[in-house]
Amino acid sequence: MPATVVVGAQWGDEGKGKIVDLLAQDSDVVCRYQGGPNAGHTIIVGDQTYKIRQTPSGIISGKVSIIGAGCVVDPEVFLGELDDLAARGIDVSKVVVSGNAHLIMPWHIAIDQASEHRLGKLQIGTTRRGIGPAYADKASRLGIRVQDVLDPKILRQKIEVALEEKNVWLERVYEVEGFDLEEIAHRYEGYAQKLRPYIGDTSLLVDLALREGKDVLFEGAQGTLLDLDHGTYPFVTSSNPIASGASTGMGIGPTRIDRVLGVAKAYVTRVGEGPLPSEIQGDDQQRVQELGGEFGTVTGRIRRCGWLDLVALRYAVRVNGITSLALTKLDVLSNFAELPVCVRYKLRDGSETPHFPAHQSDFHHAEPVWEVLPGWECTLDDATNRSELPDAAKAYVEFVERELEVPVELVGVGAARTSVLV
Repeated sequence: MPATVVVGAQWGDEGKGKIVDLLAQDSDVVCRYQGGPNAGHTIIVGDQTYKIRQTPSGIISGKVSIIGAGCVVDPEVFLGELDDLAARGIDVSKVVVSGNAHLIMPWHIAIDQASEHRLGKLQIGTTRRGIGPAYADKASRLGIRVQDVLDPKILRQKIEVALEEKNVWLERVYEVEGFDLEEIAHRYEGYAQKLRPYIGDTSLLVDLALREGKDVLFEGAQGTLLDLDHGTYPFVTSSNPIASGASTGMGIGPTRIDRVLGVAKAYVTRVGEGPLPSEIQGDDQQRVQELGGEFGTVTGRIRRCGWLDLVALRYAVRVNGITSLALTKLDVLSNFAELPVCVRYKLRDGSETPHFPAHQSDFHHAEPVWEVLPGWECTLDDATNRSELPDAAKAYVEFVERELEVPVELVGVGAARTSVLV
C-alpha cells in the first residue's frame, strides 16, 4: 500500500523512530507531518546510534525526507542536525522542507521557559523548546514561515512587528530581557543561505510520488494522547499527532491514506505532568525505567511508567482508524512474573467502562481495573518470529489483539533495527 501513516498510540516515546526506520527500507519517501524538535527519535543501526530531533527518520536510510507545513522548525537545531548527519556519512541532500512550515524564533523559546517557570506547580511540563508559542503565533497569524527567510525585506519586517509585542511581554510580564532587532535579523539572514537548498513544495512532491505509485511513509511526533484536540488536555502538545494530521500537515487529501500503523509499547510511559491511570506503584516503576532506558531523547527527563493501558489504546485505535499495531519493547517485560493489564476504568460513581472518558474530570479520577497475565521470565533474544516467542509472551500479544480487535503486525524485542518480529 503506497501511503502509510505511523502514529504513536500512547503518550509518545513508543519507538516510532525505530519502526519508521524499519519500514523506510521499503519506502521511497518519508514525511514528518507535525511537531518540532521537542520529539526525539533514537535509531540504532549496527553499532551506530542516531538521535534525531527535527529531520524525518527516513534520512538514515537515504530516502527522500520531507518536513511538512504542519511542522515548526528551529533553524539552528535543523541545520546543526544536518551537519552532524553529513559528518557521519549520511546524504542530507534528499531533505526537503515546506516553505509553509513555521519557524521557532528565539522569543518563542524564551516565552516557553518563562511561562513554565511562572506557572510553578501548575506547569504543563513542556520541553521548553518554544513549540507551543510558535504554534500559538501560527494560529494568531503572526508567525514567521520558512519561506520568509528567502526575502530579507519581508523577514526583517516580520521580526520587527513580532518584537514590538514580544519584548513587551518578556520585559514587563515575565521580567526577562528582550531581543535586539538587528541581532535577530542578522542571525536569520545567515540561516537563509543555508536553508535555501532544502526548501520546496512538499505537498506537490508527495502528490507526485503517490501518483507515480511510490511508497510514502508519514510519521508523526509525540502520540495520540498528546494530541491538541483529542489528547489529555491541557497536558498535550500544540499540534495534531493523530493520523488525520498527516493529511493537513502534508497537504494531501484524507482519501490518499491507505494504512494506519499504530505504535505502542508493551507497557506505557508518559513524560511531564498529567494523569496516568495505570502508573506502576512501588519498586517496579524504577525497574521498568531502568530496563527500558526510559529517559527522554531530547530532554533526558525520566519517563513515568505504567502497565499496559488497553482503555487508552482502544481510544487510540478509534481516533486514528488504526489498521494494525506495532508492539514495542516486549523484552522489557521479561523480568516480571506477573503482568497487570488495565482493561477497564473505574469511575467516581463506581461504574466501570472499557471506553476512554469523554470528560477530563472523569479521566483524572479514573482507577485501573486490572487483568493479570502470567509473565515469561526469560529472554526473547533467540526469537526470530512471533511463533518462536515463549508461550506466555505469545499469549500477551494475542490478548492485546483480541481486546482491541486489531492485528499486531510487528513486535519489538530489542533496541536494534533487526530486533523486530514480523
